[in-house]
Amino acid sequence: MQRLSETEKSDLTQLVRVYCLIMVTPKSLVYWAAVNETWSKHCDKSVFYSSESVKVMEAVDLQEQDEWKKLRKAIEHAYKHADGLLWFYIARPTTFSIIENLKYLVLVKDPHQPFYIGHVEKSGELEYVEYDGGIVLSLEAVKRLLDIFNKEDKCPEQGYSLWKLSEEKQLATCLKFSGVFAENGEDARGKELFNKKSVNTLLTDSMSKEPADVVESCCSDMAITYGGMSPNQMKVMMYGVYRLRAFGHNFHDSLTFLPPKNSDND
Repeated sequence: MQRLSETEKSDLTQLVRVYCLIMVTPKSLVYWAAVNETWSKHCDKSVFYSSESVKVMEAVDLQEQDEWKKLRKAIEHAYKHADGLLWFYIARPTTFSIIENLKYLVLVKDPHQPFYIGHVEKSGELEYVEYDGGIVLSLEAVKRLLDIFNKEDKCPEQGYSLWKLSEEKQLATCLKFSGVFAENGEDARGKELFNKKSVNTLLTDSMSKEPADVVESCCSDMAITYGGMSPNQMKVMMYGVYRLRAFGHNFHDSLTFLPPKNSDND
């Protein structure tokens, strides 16, 4: 990476652009507003998908209450309006996301290959990406998903089983039928990058389990997401991630992921 010219580095970072699908409801308006003011500005394109319209916030009104049908419609809409973006990131409004770290994770991955990445859980024989930690899909994964959406026997819009699956498991099932399997996001030391718990919860857990080394045992330095975050916690995270600096300290990053043009992000 360091041997690349500045022009080559700039061209490389422009290839990794992310479309963020943020799934909201009128009931989550406070969280919705917090995401709109904070991390979503770092997406190359961020779109809020709602179950119904809300006058005070801009969103795509899917006119759908069922969470699985709503997610399907959102993915279909995102694909049609991707404008050349090759990576898709799906998040709840309670998840704080560091998009630059997400871009770094997928930098060496080919979006024309089927990637489905996040915090992987297992339910019986099914491995699925946990919704609260965020879900990453490559362009090829989305294409395969849209194709399988048309096959009612493998990916029904309405579940037929006695026990209805959650939308995250429905998604994993349809992806599995299309040959796309869940990949757990980890750093070089095997630490989780996609966290379904908040920073506060993770640190509290670490204090009780590893009091002598709280931070080291808690979280990855390259963490991408934290779930279950309150609006105020998101604002504090923005300060810590993007504003607070130690004077004279330089991380010597090889690449710089620039914000979208005309963005007012931090």
